[in-house]
Amino acid sequence: MTLDTALDLTADAVTLTEQLVNIESVSRDEHAIADAVEEALRALPHLAVSRHGNTVVARTDLGRGERVVVAGHLDTVPINDNLPCRREQTPDGEILHGLGTCDMKGGDAVMLRIAATVPAPNRDVTFIFYEAEEIETEYNGLHLLSQSHPELMTADFAILMEPSNAVVEAGCQGTLRVDVTVRGERSHSARSWRGVNAIHGAGEVLTRLNAYQARTPVIDGLEYHEGLNAVFIRGGVAGNVIPDECVVEVNFRFAPDRSEEEASAFVREFFDGYDVEITDIAPGAMPGLDRPAAKAFVEAVGGEVNPKFGWTDVARFSSLGVPAVNFGPGDPMFAHKQDEHVRTADIVRCEEQLRAWLTDDAGESS
Repeated sequence: MTLDTALDLTADAVTLTEQLVNIESVSRDEHAIADAVEEALRALPHLAVSRHGNTVVARTDLGRGERVVVAGHLDTVPINDNLPCRREQTPDGEILHGLGTCDMKGGDAVMLRIAATVPAPNRDVTFIFYEAEEIETEYNGLHLLSQSHPELMTADFAILMEPSNAVVEAGCQGTLRVDVTVRGERSHSARSWRGVNAIHGAGEVLTRLNAYQARTPVIDGLEYHEGLNAVFIRGGVAGNVIPDECVVEVNFRFAPDRSEEEASAFVREFFDGYDVEITDIAPGAMPGLDRPAAKAFVEAVGGEVNPKFGWTDVARFSSLGVPAVNFGPGDPMFAHKQDEHVRTADIVRCEEQLRAWLTDDAGESS
């Protein structure tokens, strides 16, 4: 239900959020919204704009001592009878309802507003509006940009405008999935003693998991909490056959001070004696709060910082040596829900705080 693809960068960030939400942009169908963002940004003479697929990059080049990246994805999950955008006035303040309001067109609107109204920031800024965050990595705009033009992601610090209740969430944990396979021997269930039941044998794998003691390292003053959990079990041949194989799928969420290699080695050692196959792995991201730009940002947004326990695209910046945090309007608990929504006060607050950090005068406005 794309109503109008024109973006008015003189509008406030809440109105811009509405405009962005009403441009349908389900993953792999971001052409219209990327066109609108590109057209709006190319009208700003202080920015150098480039297009990479349906990812749009806009940069200042003022020769500042630091460069920061502010990034947000343009795509959404599929429509669920939650367009067009609508406003609601509640006793607790105004709310915007609609697909993408929280994840993450409110953050995109803040980026556009800052790009348009802060022509001479105190740090050089690279704004990245990217495609296909909600689906496989092979389509992810940040991933593709890191492969084709990594120099456009180079910076001293990066902010991913993912919904975080307008509070800084630093870094992110890594994630690893493995198949732990228990072997047995088939036999007829009427003569079960002639076989070895692999499903029964999986009990030892579950016992190890149940006894697991989570590691809770403190990094840059933030306590991360690792987790090792069975998420699927599959096995069985037929109702009258003793199974010769059972697979326990395990998800390991590891703190960002572990590398992918270290995480893999830990899991293999933990399940020593079993066949272990790694099926998926993504690195974590260090918070990097000791960097000057990060310190200044945390101070500008009130000093509150939480660790990020989930995985986000901040890890892509970390892989390039760029510390990154999540900071954006919206409660992530409402992302992808039919009743997705965002408090307009969160959008306004994020814009004000980002503006304060990028200007010498916290009260500067356009």
